[in-house]
Amino acid sequence: MVNLEWYRTFKEIYENGTLTKASIALYASQPGVSVHLNALEAYVGKKLFERTSRKMIPTEDGKFLYEYIIESLKKLEIAEQHFKKTTQEKNPSLNIGMCSEMFQLIIEPEIRKLDFDLVARFGAHTDLIKDLNNGILDLVITPKKQNEKKSLVEYIPFSKERIVLIAGNKTNVTKIQKHIKSKNLSKLEDELRQNVWYSSSNEMEHFRRFWFENFNKKPTFKPNYILPNITSIIRCLNNGNGLALVPDFLCQEQILSNEINLVWEGKVETENTLYFASRTDLKYKKELDTIKNIFTSKMK
Repeated sequence: MVNLEWYRTFKEIYENGTLTKASIALYASQPGVSVHLNALEAYVGKKLFERTSRKMIPTEDGKFLYEYIIESLKKLEIAEQHFKKTTQEKNPSLNIGMCSEMFQLIIEPEIRKLDFDLVARFGAHTDLIKDLNNGILDLVITPKKQNEKKSLVEYIPFSKERIVLIAGNKTNVTKIQKHIKSKNLSKLEDELRQNVWYSSSNEMEHFRRFWFENFNKKPTFKPNYILPNITSIIRCLNNGNGLALVPDFLCQEQILSNEINLVWEGKVETENTLYFASRTDLKYKKELDTIKNIFTSKMK
């Protein structure tokens, strides 16, 4: 008999592209994910993925199988979430999604004070909003507002994040500051390109946008180090050498303690509006307000 978890595993590998990312999404070990996939392939008698060194590429059979099962799996996930909520009346549970850096900075220090259960999910904003629309998540913190007709999701703006240029405190920024002060953007751009740069895979959009809005062109170089998240960037720059473009609220503490330096806020403010995206049919509104209050108190 087929194990339903094999199909869940297959879905995550298909959507994430690698065994590593699928194991993270499933909160499982990579060997366990491989075992599930091998068992499913043996059961259906077909190869579902081409294995490469970097990615799992679906075969035609894999694509057909995904199309057959995806809607049923989505309905099952929604049913599980609703069933879980109705059987835990005495202990409310809130499912939230955001970037990992925001969770670590804003929510993590407050968890022990919460009087309800909390399930946090990290990922791309588009994926989190999709889970919100499907009823899997109750709240998403996002800089992107989607306008969908007949949606049960409402967007409430609560703060702004500004993208700023920071440097490790061992970085020589004398020439950079000179060009900023003289407003010589051509020389400033040339000088910036000479430095070591850090970025993260989920923040390259910020990097390109800041560059275009301040220099009226796309960056002609790529960062030297592309790390998993902004927290890693800040740790690398801490008392070190290099430049990065990051949201200001994620590095305020390190700037105040002189572990990194705020170099430039840009001639044009590169900002994102942050939204509370939540379902209008949410049962636990009191718990939702608690999470919202934590954010608004820390991100004034």
